[in-house]
Amino acid sequence: MGMLLTAADAGVAAGGNIMLIIWLVLFFIVIYFFMIRPQKKEQKQMAAMLSALEVGDCVLTSSGFYGIIIDITDDTVIVEFGNNKNCRIPMQKTAIAQVEKADAE
Repeated sequence: MGMLLTAADAGVAAGGNIMLIIWLVLFFIVIYFFMIRPQKKEQKQMAAMLSALEVGDCVLTSSGFYGIIIDITDDTVIVEFGNNKNCRIPMQKTAIAQVEKADAE
């Protein structure tokens, strides 16, 4: 009465391992299509939006302020807030959450 596997027990163990591998592969496929792929798509859209910024565009910042772009450099933009023309703040492009084009009006 040793601990030897018979041929039937070995076949069941091999079948169980194959099923485990199939479930793991399916799990990673689901993770890719529901988490990784949509996030990459959103990052591409954000990069396209930031690359299309122009002077005069109305932007919504990630902190919730609306402003108008008055100057653009490589990584920063200068945004003018409110009717007071003295409130000009430089900020990173990544702080912009939404853009409304000036000629869309």
